[in-house]
Amino acid sequence: MADSSEPQVAVFDLDNTLADTGHRQRFLERRPRDWAGFFAAAPKDPPLAEGVALLRELAGECEIVYLTGRPERCRFDTLDWLARHGLPEGRVYMRRDADRRPARNTKLEILRRLARDRVIRVLVDDDELVCDDAERAGFTVVRARWAKKSAALKDAQEREGRT
Repeated sequence: MADSSEPQVAVFDLDNTLADTGHRQRFLERRPRDWAGFFAAAPKDPPLAEGVALLRELAGECEIVYLTGRPERCRFDTLDWLARHGLPEGRVYMRRDADRRPARNTKLEILRRLARDRVIRVLVDDDELVCDDAERAGFTVVRARWAKKSAALKDAQEREGRT
């Protein structure tokens, strides 16, 4: 673990933490799920005021890192969305395109890697399983409970490792 003189980092999830995915949930409610449609609609996500306010507050004190379960093929749209909404610059960690592990596994792996040379001040995420595992690993967590919950998205995050 890094000591307190190391830079502090605030780690933010995107979907349903900073970006409201409500308008694209319909793609996950179909059988089979329309993943291409779900991710193609991401650029139209409105920002979530509560998450953005917390992000801006912490950006004055911490390095910002974005940690998302979105696949790497969505990088351009994701970077464009962050810039278009005037969100603070920060490194963006994304899931490899073929990685289907649950988000709680992929995100905890990246958090531990980041913690080798930085102090992770907080992780802000909407996925309860990600939050539970991060807390068990000793990270401070803010549970982003300001977006409407989606059973389809929760199932997709855990069972299909898609976001």
